[in-house]
Amino acid sequence: MTALAEPGSETRIAVHHDPPSFDEVYAAHYADLTVQLYAYFGDRQEAHDVVQEAFYRALIKWNSVAGYDDPVAWVRRVAWNLAVSRWRKARTALSFLGKQRRIEPQTAGPGPERVALVAALGTLPDNQRRAMVLHYMADLPLAEIAQREGVAIGTVKSWLHRGRAALAAELDLSDNAGGAR
Repeated sequence: MTALAEPGSETRIAVHHDPPSFDEVYAAHYADLTVQLYAYFGDRQEAHDVVQEAFYRALIKWNSVAGYDDPVAWVRRVAWNLAVSRWRKARTALSFLGKQRRIEPQTAGPGPERVALVAALGTLPDNQRRAMVLHYMADLPLAEIAQREGVAIGTVKSWLHRGRAALAAELDLSDNAGGAR
């Protein structure tokens, strides 16, 4: 504080103001800015988020923001810019969704045969199950299965034979001729 005396008047005190602290600006203006953005958004949580983000950005560079003539105006402008940006993103997302098919194609779940097959495969030993899946479902040739498993082709043939027999028994797939289907 500095006292200045003027002739013919009482002594006046001139006060030198330091820039406001971040805490002071936040406490004094957070609620007002939130109400303003709430009126824009119509969503209290979005308004809180935008104002919090604006104050966070102000805090990061508070040394320069505090030196502005009106630091609150800077925070307000950042908050409004963030609000407009969120509004634009939401509008773009809604536009994209509006162009999408209204009804997703429905597919039926697995039939009882498929469920029974998966359950029956689960009863096989690991090596037989892998050989059955790789050969019949992944369409791999015997030589490639043998190479992957590190065994001879004859071993793979044996696993497939035993696996088919076990599945036929498990699923009761025998026909009148006595052979497996």
